[in-house]
Amino acid sequence: MEQNNLTLGIPGFSYPDLYDSNRLKDLLDVFDASVKKHDADLFNRFVAYRLNQGKGLAPEAISDLLVCMGPYVGQFVATLFNVTKQHQAQAERIKDEFASIFAYKNEVVAKLNLAFKDVNVSTWDKAAINTRFNLLVAAAFPEADKDNDAEHRVARVGASIGLLSAHYKLLAKGKESDYVNADGAALELRNKLSVHQQATTEFKDIIALHDPAEFVQGLMEIVQRWSYVAQNNPAITEHWLSFKFPEKRDFDHLVEHDVVNKGEFTAWMGELKHRRRRDGFKLTDPRFNQREVLSEVDHCIYCHERDTDSCSKGMINKKTNLFKVDPLGVTTTGCPLDEKISEMHLVKRNGDNIGALAIIIIDNPMCPGTGHRICNDCMKGCIYQKTDPVNIPQIETNVLTDVLFMPYGFEIYSLLTRWNPLNVKRPYMLPYNGKNALVVGLGPAGYTMSHYLLNEGFGVAGIDALKLEPLPTYLTGDSTTLPQPVVDFKELYEQLDERILAGFGGVAEYGITVRWDKNFLKVIYLTLLRRQAFRAYG
Repeated sequence: MEQNNLTLGIPGFSYPDLYDSNRLKDLLDVFDASVKKHDADLFNRFVAYRLNQGKGLAPEAISDLLVCMGPYVGQFVATLFNVTKQHQAQAERIKDEFASIFAYKNEVVAKLNLAFKDVNVSTWDKAAINTRFNLLVAAAFPEADKDNDAEHRVARVGASIGLLSAHYKLLAKGKESDYVNADGAALELRNKLSVHQQATTEFKDIIALHDPAEFVQGLMEIVQRWSYVAQNNPAITEHWLSFKFPEKRDFDHLVEHDVVNKGEFTAWMGELKHRRRRDGFKLTDPRFNQREVLSEVDHCIYCHERDTDSCSKGMINKKTNLFKVDPLGVTTTGCPLDEKISEMHLVKRNGDNIGALAIIIIDNPMCPGTGHRICNDCMKGCIYQKTDPVNIPQIETNVLTDVLFMPYGFEIYSLLTRWNPLNVKRPYMLPYNGKNALVVGLGPAGYTMSHYLLNEGFGVAGIDALKLEPLPTYLTGDSTTLPQPVVDFKELYEQLDERILAGFGGVAEYGITVRWDKNFLKVIYLTLLRRQAFRAYG
């Protein structure tokens, strides 16, 4: 395993300081000074929040403070671990996805049925529509035409023209638009088409339209027609996230199934297309990819801005002031940890995984043990009750893994459990207070309790009935030696069919099958074992 004596990017601090409560207090002071330097007003408001612990502040105001402060935490921690380049690269990729895939989805695809509501499309020449669209891409968007990602290629074109079209429609209604230099963008497209020999002939009627709004609308019709044809192509709609929309929920028919004739009786079975064949003990659910996760983030409407984030706080009946009960009899209490979900989504949308993780850790420091395949009370409380809810657990776990698989990603997660400026109740761990506590059972409740006791300054002895396998001393450290920093989490990662049960995690270890990635237990186990005041016996 690659190891080194990590040199931190904040002057005056060294790796051992990250395990010293007094030095973590100093690190918080440096962070505060950096925020004050860049935004004195935000700093003053956040310090006031830290002092009054939120008393007198509206929930929306607290949410706004966390969303504004999250990126500062992300930037500071990235600088601390010298991963600013990787942190920014992640942000650029995420922002690009929203500027292309999801802008195309929202500005073009979502409006197709309305655009062609009373149009007879049976007479359309689909081959000609495809040819015209591909020519538009080649002539006006040559860089996009080189894109090997077919969906991204189309989305770059569709988003560009769709946003221009939306701008001119706003102006036509007498409304303001924040699109900068739309006329210049339209002129650039016109010039590119005009110098392309084939496009000049094919699009001569559109090029001849002198009004920028009319010109853009002509291009928009090309994009819309291609997209409408694509909308009926299963090869595209089944795989492109830009064509994926929430489906209506029928509480009397929640699970699609096949009816199988067994001779003397019939049986219900899950649809074949959703069936995962289990081959050995490898992980059967590798989780959403990045684009799928961002599709869920895009589905969120960020209810924290209106204090209606029921995913976190539950759905309240305004007449009775009690939690609502859904048609299945489930009380929609939202996240039992009151995790700031909507705020995390917004920071993730803006590209900052470290800042988003810091928001998660405020209320859910042991988040490797939650998320996808573990809990879904947040989804049950989602504002979308009549359609598919936002898949919050997938987003939460993706934020965690996006950080873990950065250089020093484990160290970043580990630090945020001991030092988190966004956690105004306990921004850094307290020094050992001389008092010890015994935690019986190191399942989810036990290891979470251990974490909170440690941060309050207690010594913790955790015991479990299962045999706890020790981790290497160079990873955990001991009473005289600090652990070696983990550069690449992949070197800690194990395939589940090759993994030896560590015994740690209680029901999360022995009660969950390989549909959940148990490498997350190692993250929690190692995080606790590195604490000088923690001992585990089993």
